[in-house]
This record gives sequence, C-alpha cells and structure tokens, in this order.
Amino acid sequence: MRARFCTSLFVAPLLIALCATLCAPFASAQSDPHATASAQHLTVGLLVPPRELYPGQSFTAGLDFKMEPGWHVYWVNAGDSGEPPSINWTLPAGITAAAMQFPAPQRLPLGPLMDFGYENEVVFPIPVQIAPDFHTAQSPADLRAHVSWLVCRAVCIPGKADLSLTRPVLAAAPATPQIDTATQSVIAQFQNKLPRPLPASDSAIFHTTPKGFVLDLATGSRLTSAQFFPLDDTVVANAAPQPAQPQPNGVTLTLTKDENLQGTPHQLNGVVELPSGAAYVVHAAPVSVKVVMAQSSIGSSPTTTNPWSGIAGAAGLAFLGGILLNLMPCVFPVLFIKGLALVQSSQHERHRLRAHGWVYTLGILVSFWIVVAILLALRAAGRQLGWGFQFQSPIFLALMAMLLFFLGLALAGQFEIGLSLTSAGGSLAQKHGYAGSFFTGILAVIVATPCTAPFMGAAIGYALAHSALVSFVVFTALALGLAVPYLLLAYFPGWARLLPKPGAWMEILKQLVAIPIFATVIWLVWVFTQIAGANALLGLLAAFLLLAIAGWFLGRWPARAIPRLAAALVIAAAIATPVWAIRTFYAPFDRSKAIAISSIQPTWQPFTPTLLDQLRSQHRAVFVDFTASWCLSCQVNERLILDRADVEQKLHDSGVALLRADWTNQDPDITRALAALGRSGVSTYAIYPADPSAPPQVLPTVLTPGIVLDAINTLPKPTVASRQ
Repeated sequence: MRARFCTSLFVAPLLIALCATLCAPFASAQSDPHATASAQHLTVGLLVPPRELYPGQSFTAGLDFKMEPGWHVYWVNAGDSGEPPSINWTLPAGITAAAMQFPAPQRLPLGPLMDFGYENEVVFPIPVQIAPDFHTAQSPADLRAHVSWLVCRAVCIPGKADLSLTRPVLAAAPATPQIDTATQSVIAQFQNKLPRPLPASDSAIFHTTPKGFVLDLATGSRLTSAQFFPLDDTVVANAAPQPAQPQPNGVTLTLTKDENLQGTPHQLNGVVELPSGAAYVVHAAPVSVKVVMAQSSIGSSPTTTNPWSGIAGAAGLAFLGGILLNLMPCVFPVLFIKGLALVQSSQHERHRLRAHGWVYTLGILVSFWIVVAILLALRAAGRQLGWGFQFQSPIFLALMAMLLFFLGLALAGQFEIGLSLTSAGGSLAQKHGYAGSFFTGILAVIVATPCTAPFMGAAIGYALAHSALVSFVVFTALALGLAVPYLLLAYFPGWARLLPKPGAWMEILKQLVAIPIFATVIWLVWVFTQIAGANALLGLLAAFLLLAIAGWFLGRWPARAIPRLAAALVIAAAIATPVWAIRTFYAPFDRSKAIAISSIQPTWQPFTPTLLDQLRSQHRAVFVDFTASWCLSCQVNERLILDRADVEQKLHDSGVALLRADWTNQDPDITRALAALGRSGVSTYAIYPADPSAPPQVLPTVLTPGIVLDAINTLPKPTVASRQ
C-alpha cells in the first residue's frame, strides 16, 4: 500500500509529542525556602521542591542532615552501634509519603568497632504522592514531620525536631509547575547514590569457609576492589577487613563471619559499592542455590570469561521472539495491511518484491534502533524505562489511536490514501510505494511494543542491562525476527503466486481490513481512558470527529490544493485537541486508587516492594502478575488463564499471596522489580517461594493452566527462619 501526504502528517507530531512527554519531567522553576532546625552538631532540613501542590502530583522530598566535621548519622544498618534516623509525617488527607530511602553509606571505624553512616551531609530521598481527588478546604496545605536521630563522634547525642512548611494548593496541574531547581538538584545528587538492584546480567554468589564467606561478584569486567555493607545484623563481622581478589569478570571478597552467628545463612543480603562509586543491592545465594536460578537468567555463569556466548544466546532468543511477535494479537492489524500490499504486488517483478521486502525490513530496523537509542539515552539520564514504555504516555496513545482511526477511514473508503499526489507522476508513485513499505514497517514496530512474545522478555532484559553495543545487537536481532516472515515471502515469489490475482475483490478486502484497524482503535481508547481519565477522553473523541471532517475534505475534493490545505489544518487541530485535554485533565497514577480497586476484588493486592518483603518475611509464597492495560498478551493471559475457575481455586487453596504489579503508568518500583528478575517489560509472571532465601521462579510469557498449576504444586515447603 502506498504511503501518502495524509499519513505522513502524523509522523513528525508523533515523534515530537513522544519526546516532549518523556522530557517533561526535567522542567523546573524557582521555589521558596524549606523548613530547617538547628541542633547539637548538625542542622536538619525538610526539602520539598514544588512551590505548589495539586491533585495527582508526585515528587521526591528529602530529609537533609548537615553535620559538623567528624560527626555522623547512621545508615539503615548502623553497624556495631547507633540507630538510623526516622521520620513520622502528619500530612493532609490525600497526601502520602513513602518510606525514607538510604543512600549508600561509608565505613566509620570507631576503635575496634565499625559503624555505617554518613559524614558532612546526607539527604534521604522520600517519594511523595498526592491523590487525584485531593482537595483541601484551607489553603495552604501543612506538611509536618517529626524527625529523630542519633549523631555521634566519640560520644552519641540523640536529637529530635518538628519540621513543618506550607504550600499553596491548586485545583489542577499548572501549565508550568514551579520547582525549586536548587533543592531538586540536591535531592537528585543523593538519589544517584541510592543502591540499585543488581543488573540481571550480573550475579552474586557465596560459599562458606571456616572463618566466614567468600563472595563472588560477577559484573562482566575486571574489578580491583569493592566494599560490602551487610543489611542483616550478626552475620558479617563489620570491623573485619574485606580483602578483594580481582577476577577477569568481577571481584571476590573475603568476609569474616560475626562471632554470634549460629549456622549458615540462606542468603547474604547487603549493598556492594564498586570502585566507580556505583552501589547495588545484592542477595547472594549459596553456590548450590545459584544453579537453580539459571532457568531465569541468560548468558554465562559467574565464572565464565567469554561474554560473547551470553550475547549470542540473547540475540538468538530475541530473533525467535521477533518471529513469534508476528503471531501476537497486537500485530494483527499491520499484518492485514501488509497482506493486502502483498496481494497487490504479487504480479510484480521479482526484484520489486524483494526491494519492498528490504524496505519494509529497513523500516522495522530503523524503528527498533530509535527505540533502543531512546531507552539508552534515558537510562544514561538516570531514568528507568522498559519495553513498551511509550504506551505509558497518554499523548502517544492519543496520537497512535488517531493515526489508526485515520487509516481506518481511508481503508473503509472515505478517501483514497495518496490520491492527492497522483498528479506528481508515475515515477513518484513508485517512490511512494517503497515509502509505504517503509512506514508500514514503522507501524508494525509501534503496535508491537505493547506485546512481549515468548523468549523476548529475557532477551530484552539482558540487552538493557549491558552496554549500548550489546543492546543494539539484541534489538537488531529482534527486528530481523519480526521482519523475516515477509522478507521470506518476497524472496520466494512462488508462495506469493498462491494468492489470487488482483481484481475487484480487493476493494472489498481493503474495506474488511478496516475492521481490525477500528478494533485496535477501540482498544487504544480503552487504554487511554485507563491512564488519562474520562475527561481527557472527550478531547480524543473530538479529535476523531475532526479527523472524519478532514477525511471528508480529501474524499470530496481529491487531488486539489485548497481542500488538501483545509484537511491539513483540521488534522493539526485534531492533534492539538487531545494534547490540550491531557494537559488539562490528566492526573498521574495513584496507588491509593489501586488499593480502592483491590477492595472490590480482594483476590489480588496491588504490588509494592514493601508488601512483597513483608509477605516473604511471614514465610508466604507470593505470585506477582506484572501487567499493564496496554499489554494485550497480559489481558489474554489474565482472562483465559488466571481468571479460570480451576486456576483461581488452586491459587486460593494453596495460600499463595497474589500481587498485581500494574505497569500501565510508569512506576519505578515495578521497573526495578522487573530488572531484578532479568526482564524489562510485561507480560512477566514470577513466583516467590515461601522461603525468603529461595530465588524467585519466572514463568513463561505465554501461560497455560498447566504451567501455573505445576508451578504452584512444585513450590518448596517454607522453612523456619534461622533468625527473626
């Protein structure tokens, strides 16, 4: 099918809107002072970057300690003595503050003892969320916090302070939120020091020795040193040296066990700080347990020195996943379009068929390269995103729905795509035919991103955890897998000759193709409503009306300059309408909404890392469904498998806790949880055994009742914790 003027109108706005949406969080402005209090040997301050509060807002606050030289406060595990700071909030209804986060600490020797904490200055980031229905009868809103701490040098002095500040309350999000950039920069500086989950490509294992443990950390590159900060008390001797032995693909640390330790721990939990300053949370398993984890990881074992085997394995899985992606329901509409184009060109010369196949492949390759470039650029900027991230943007969803709606109007016969350019001559017609194949490849990638085919999840997780070169290799293999079925048809025209000859029936087929296109539009509208809300939906529906008017102009007066200009102006208005509605009515996702939904359907609880840790500490097995409204394969698995009566009954009888991690909107906690499993997108399903020391089991992307039931039946029995 030939691409034309009307379709290309969407390409630039689509990319611009996506870029603007992703870059919007980096905007900032001025703000007013924050609350501070002076105490013995330190000053403590409450940092709140926004100047105004409004419904649906989310931001990161901070608790700032500035200590006199030589004095320190403590990490979450204080070491041999001390206590970490704590904060208790008193906030208006509708404003919630998450747990205080602790940056990576430093070792603080004190005679024969060793503490873990911070000197000079530290900021503890605190995520804050405001409910979409937040309102207050009295503005400004009062934010109050009671803070307590222990500050030490040769002696320790407890302290406490009541900090408060006020912020005016707006009825809705302003066009330009006012942010104190200096305050936000200070918080971001310490956010960058927060320990991150260990990448899926890396590993940490340990084995015991008569005096302690040997911790093997594999990162894929040689390290000369590292520091281990234990998260558990009385496991590792805090003050003992930690000799480091460089390895070709990491480093080995020798740790001395605590004299009070009885038995062997099931896991070494801690934070490892590398020479670069990067810090990672590790849950090192014994060597015997690490073998079990191989089923959910890709690449070489921790002692493998050849990284190319892991890259080759990931690329192979990505290629297979790309082939299977053609069978996923989200790609069906594009396959209809490409199938129609194949029928139209089946009588052409062999070289033209092959040229169309390669141009289609090029469109897919370029699209995948753009996606991976955006992911890598955002990762370098400190943001965590995964496969299908653009479907978390309401602006992208609106533009995608409008593009497919406009295409559906053309296929249904309201106007002819490209008829307005026929006067340009036959040579241009052939050129635009190839452009049609190129942009069909782009469209295939766009509608494929909500889906994760079998083998794709592990491959993409591996790619995004490695270097840019590895990421491009794996994503290129995925793109070739998606393109290869049509490319094979282009190289074996004998298969194409099995199709009927072109004729009048093709017009009927073209109109039938509009049916799955409009079905996809309905799904996109539903996803858009889930994210942006019913008020913003009015803007999208108005845009559909404007697109229908533009199509009428093109169909009533084809190939005329003035109607074509009028159609372009109406299309521009159509694009602007939902963007305005989103900026006016859109409120980011709030976890309290998920909790309210869970009260109606109590079987599944909304996922949070704290709840997962709490359930595992109670020795309960946990089934986590990582899903999203825009993920069609997720919806199919939930409706056909997880909602089946026998599966639900088995999950209920087994006592397994059920958590649903809804990734419809961007959620850093869910992104980190996926990364810890070696995945970067949904659908993903993980079962965490009742034994907190046992590794999670990642199920296949496509579920069957047997897969779920067998996984539940083979769960190991919970063991009694060696220590509470």
